[in-house]
Amino acid sequence: MPAPKPLSPAFSDVQFLISASQLEGLPQDELPEIAFVGRSNVGKSSALNVLANRRRLAFVSKTPGRTQLINFFSLGPNARLVDLPGYGYAKVPHGVRDDWGKLVAGYLQTRRSLLAVVSLMDARRPLTPLDVQLLGWLAPLERKVLVLLTKADKLTKSEQGRTLIAAQKGLKELGLPGDVLFFSSQTRQGVEQTRELIDNWLAAEIKGPR
Repeated sequence: MPAPKPLSPAFSDVQFLISASQLEGLPQDELPEIAFVGRSNVGKSSALNVLANRRRLAFVSKTPGRTQLINFFSLGPNARLVDLPGYGYAKVPHGVRDDWGKLVAGYLQTRRSLLAVVSLMDARRPLTPLDVQLLGWLAPLERKVLVLLTKADKLTKSEQGRTLIAAQKGLKELGLPGDVLFFSSQTRQGVEQTRELIDNWLAAEIKGPR
């Protein structure tokens, strides 16, 4: 068995910093931020844990829709990872869902330090109406976008091929340039590619901020 690869520069030092329930509680400096967002139960917490090679960096809840906060983590000394609340869980009260939507939309649309967004979607059901709505918020912002198609181990190779083509077409129709990768916290498919892409984003930002 080959030796595991060392963690990439950004993910070698990931630490929890702060949680915020309102936009007024966000950090006030302008360190570049990589935001992770997706539907409830899409595997976002598992993805964050495996990327950081930590068991409980992000809490994996058995109750979808539980997390209602924006959670900030260090990505080394010069950047932050942002875990946005999951959206779209039907059993959450309408009022709470509305508050979450305002929080997520407010962060994405007003956060000057937002460098890039990682949008997680279930590979078996990508580009749901809520996913498309969120990507629509991103289109005019001119931020970097990565779509991670999670739970990729549930698809065959041929299914992955068809799904990739459909997802890339969906992004193009939204006028949203971005990368699409399959991702599995179980098989680690896409883990190294995701780390490398985020490292490259941050390296380019440090050399020449947008």
